[in-house]
Amino acid sequence: MISRLHSVAFCGIDAVPVEVEIDVSPHGFAGATVVGLPDAAVKESIERVRSAIQNSGYTFPRYKTVVNLAPADVRKEGPVFDLPIALGIVFGGGEVIPEHDANYLVLGELALDGRVRVVKGVLSAALLAKERGLRGIIVPEENAREAGVVEGLEVIPVSSLTQALGFLSGQLPVDPVCIGLEEVFRTASEYDCDFAEVRGQEAVKRAMTIAAAGRHNMLMVGPPGSGKTMLAKRLPSILPPLTLEESLETTRIHSVAGELQPGVALYATRPIRAPHHSASTPALVGGGTIPQAGEVSLAHHGVLFLDEFPEFSRQSLEALRQPLEDAEVTIARAHTTTKFPASFMLVAAMNPCPCGYFTDPARPCKCSSPQIDKYLARVSGPLIDRIDIHAEVPAVPFHELRTQRDGTPSEAMRAEVMFARERQLARFGADGRMTNGLMGPKQIRKFCHLDDASERVLRQAMTELGLSARAHDKVLRLARTIADLAGVENLTAEHVSEAIHYRRLDRQL
Repeated sequence: MISRLHSVAFCGIDAVPVEVEIDVSPHGFAGATVVGLPDAAVKESIERVRSAIQNSGYTFPRYKTVVNLAPADVRKEGPVFDLPIALGIVFGGGEVIPEHDANYLVLGELALDGRVRVVKGVLSAALLAKERGLRGIIVPEENAREAGVVEGLEVIPVSSLTQALGFLSGQLPVDPVCIGLEEVFRTASEYDCDFAEVRGQEAVKRAMTIAAAGRHNMLMVGPPGSGKTMLAKRLPSILPPLTLEESLETTRIHSVAGELQPGVALYATRPIRAPHHSASTPALVGGGTIPQAGEVSLAHHGVLFLDEFPEFSRQSLEALRQPLEDAEVTIARAHTTTKFPASFMLVAAMNPCPCGYFTDPARPCKCSSPQIDKYLARVSGPLIDRIDIHAEVPAVPFHELRTQRDGTPSEAMRAEVMFARERQLARFGADGRMTNGLMGPKQIRKFCHLDDASERVLRQAMTELGLSARAHDKVLRLARTIADLAGVENLTAEHVSEAIHYRRLDRQL
């Protein structure tokens, strides 16, 4: 007897439909076989399924059992097929008669006692089920809220194989999970930290406001303990709120990567990722034998914070150049090419020298000039050119640390950012994701006109600092954002001068 169920495989962050076919036949030698390009985890699943079926009180067929995962040219990975395979074997053996299995997409990992365990990629699977017009999706209980954000889809949570069989046979009703998107956004859109907690560093906060307003990449240079990490972790709190589309895309990436916490329905705040400087290139940008999302993709629609910037391997840092330009990562393998979204703001932090105290007036620097030059040279010029803002973060004086007055709060900074973003939205029209930091040469020529005074300031800076052509464009993009924050359309010498000030590494520290 043949039974069929719907399930999914994953390619990047996208779900691919898979039909699970099970043939239980009295002809041939007894035994169970899985075909359809399965990986080791899928091949091993047949033994987990056998134990789960028997320990749930059902009979594993003593006939020849063939499990086919179609299409056969798509590689099947992970334990998500355990539940549909087990259901199909029980149905194929005739012990339980299904009532509406063809209307549901099924995924879940099985324990040996028949419990259903949490799996990855449920949100992508739910979106696929809705796209294909299925009635609903059967998922592990811990994944139900994640799938429940997809409207118009019946989400059936199951905690055991017995419960799934009871539901599909019509003998055990299960209430679908319903999630209110507005309520999820309202309760999950608050940030845990605020710029008001940062004492001093108002100049750096100004630089961060500019970075957030125009979506500019940023590098902070300062001695240890000056607050670089504290500042960077609060940057998402001043970025514009996530839209539903951005939230779904961000959640999908984290779900497929296994980074979504059980019980979390949706990410409503912008992510910040802070990998250690020992992270490998595949961990940072993605890769592996089976392509997986890296930190740049997990930071999609958020912030990638790289502390101790020069300590990252040269290969890892150079690998950032392509996603910074294209907002996506392409991982090519012999059998497939996988793309992961990677639209993020890069915020890096570094010391001005190996000992860290070159710019600290209170502590003497022990580094020689060649040591400082060698340290700074760990970050290549082309990568530095892709970072718009180079901000100096000085040590915080004692009187500022002890003040009882809060610093500028995130709410006030976000209001400035939103004001500038609204001007950019009006300027760039239909493309709501376009910002000053993403302007190309054509937009720069159109929207960054200079008067005579600002032209002279920029010419002098290009000559004396030796700015590259890319740095020239960065200065104009920054000046455009500074003018937007000021609420003016025409660039002035003041705007250009402040923008040049943020090209910190283009001149001697």
